[in-house]
Amino acid sequence: MSAYPACPVAKMENLLLATDISKYSEGAVRESINIAKTCGSKLFIVGVAEQPDIREFADTFPLEAADRLEKETSVHLESVKEKARNENVDCETIFRKGPEIYKYIIEEAKNNNAEMIIMGRRGRTGIARLMMGSVTARTIGHSPVNVLVVPKTAKVTFEKILVPTDGSEYSEMAASEAIKIAKRTNSTLLALSVAKKDENLPAAETSVGKLKEYAEKEEVKVEGLTLKGEPYKVIVDTVNDKNVNLIVMGSHGKTGLDRILMGSVTERVIGHAPCAVLVAKQKK
Repeated sequence: MSAYPACPVAKMENLLLATDISKYSEGAVRESINIAKTCGSKLFIVGVAEQPDIREFADTFPLEAADRLEKETSVHLESVKEKARNENVDCETIFRKGPEIYKYIIEEAKNNNAEMIIMGRRGRTGIARLMMGSVTARTIGHSPVNVLVVPKTAKVTFEKILVPTDGSEYSEMAASEAIKIAKRTNSTLLALSVAKKDENLPAAETSVGKLKEYAEKEEVKVEGLTLKGEPYKVIVDTVNDKNVNLIVMGSHGKTGLDRILMGSVTERVIGHAPCAVLVAKQKK
């Protein structure tokens, strides 16, 4: 039996799960198998044994530690493959090693024509939660396809989908993706715009109005919210208050070094939200 009533997207032939040996990958592993089972997708499972550039650390590179990590990564990949096959999911494992994990994830997503990357989020606390972890951030910044970030204990469902909007092209792209998902899964869409100051409220109301109109044309159930405060805090509070199951957000589509970091709101929401966050990427 499928985990979801319907596949959330029209085309999902190939999924890429980026996983590691830490406990923070547990949610991504579980939900990637569920999505692949529902959508009839092939699941590519990539694990990277992180190693520094041995040309720079030839004298101090801990070879025993590197060997241990490689073995642990290989064992982990096999355990994930067994879980997927127990659910009758077609899967393939990919082992990589090297210094820049996100580059290998992006390479394998391109090599295997993945329509989505699924990965976990570090479980940090306090100020550190403002940053989700460099591997996740860089993967999102460079990915040509949507990235689903799943906290350790989160279950991806689609009863209520939250779309934060600021009227930018990135939030419009996220809105389009969210409406498609809501329509396929018969979900309720929450359109939220957050104004930092009173003078920003009219623009926020306009953004919500446009999104509502778009959703209603597609016959999607939608509720509009215009609130004031610190954007990422308001978004996370709304998730908790409204029992939101999934957030769909845009990211900055910058190039070069700027792509290493996303917009601070998206990054902070991912760091704090209890539910999964789908980052919609501009099609290239």
